[in-house]
Amino acid sequence: MNNISLYIHWPFCQSKCPYCDFNSHVRSSINQDDWENAYFKSIENWLKEKQQVKIKSIYFGGGTPSLMRPTTVQKILEKIYALGKPKKNLEITMEANPSSVEVENFSAYASAGVNRISIGVQALNNNDLKRLGRKHDVKEAMRAIEIAKHYFNNFSFDLIYGRQFQTISEWASELKTALALTENHISLYQLTIEENTRFNELYVKGMLKGMPGDTLSADFYDKTQDLCEKNGLTAYEVSNHALPGSESAHNLTYWRYQDYLGIGPGAHSRVTQKKEKFLIENFSNPEKWMDEIKSGRTGVSTRKPITKNDQADEYLMMALRLKEGASKKKYELLANKEISCNKINDLVDLGLINIEKNNLSASARGRMVLNSVIRHLIV
Repeated sequence: MNNISLYIHWPFCQSKCPYCDFNSHVRSSINQDDWENAYFKSIENWLKEKQQVKIKSIYFGGGTPSLMRPTTVQKILEKIYALGKPKKNLEITMEANPSSVEVENFSAYASAGVNRISIGVQALNNNDLKRLGRKHDVKEAMRAIEIAKHYFNNFSFDLIYGRQFQTISEWASELKTALALTENHISLYQLTIEENTRFNELYVKGMLKGMPGDTLSADFYDKTQDLCEKNGLTAYEVSNHALPGSESAHNLTYWRYQDYLGIGPGAHSRVTQKKEKFLIENFSNPEKWMDEIKSGRTGVSTRKPITKNDQADEYLMMALRLKEGASKKKYELLANKEISCNKINDLVDLGLINIEKNNLSASARGRMVLNSVIRHLIV
């Protein structure tokens, strides 16, 4: 492996949010020494020959990785540097919540080597923060953003829109406030009801009231794009907006379908070994993954080669999320077949995709129905 991004998954949270389907778990207590050693061993399993592995980016996600001790973060980074060759100006991101306990560690995380923070604000409305199961309030969120500005030149925060009973005017006002707080990057996600979440249980029973219908959801999306563009924050990806040059280097790895390695419970990888690309998944249960690592195994539950055709489809699904789009040539080399000109022309005529030279990109309208666009192209 070379030229790879590293994702470090910390699976623990103080509580489980009702909309969240990530691999996150609540535990009454955690032995951080044991977890620190487990990450060391897992990293050593993968990064064995320093000169052969160039580290492009590092991302601490979760769960809530800002519940990790700053010393653990520093030691994990030192372990990576001892076994891999970090890229110059390496982007090292940590997800964090705005709670006072976590924010007080921002200085220590910066000293440990983290140079980009991503804050899970989710709403600038106290009633909606409660609905979303968040433990912080708007005042704490504002304070977290200001402290992040002090310690990190590069930071971002997340908001969720299309919330229960939310109106377009309320969202526009909230987003304007958020855009005045941000400097170069913001992530804006429309609330979706995911399986295996508390919200889905309520939705199925007809108990999740006030969710927007398709027309209102489209209006939310349009308003979001309009306000961000007016503030110079381009939607370089469906849900991510940035000033030019401030895009998330780590997340671009995913969307450009480049190699990445996941460390920790439930982490996924796409890695190329001996010219073959593999899908790798770790055991999702934290204790199971820990036991595997302690027993000298890899913690991997699934490892299988990805066919060229599946690689092509995965590439198209990821790359079309980006404003820059996907290389038609790259897709066709992987799939060993051409995309139907009729399918492309159908979507162009409908105003859903653009084609320029060898590049396919979704239009503003196409991004709103991106899954349908992709299905039309690959089926």
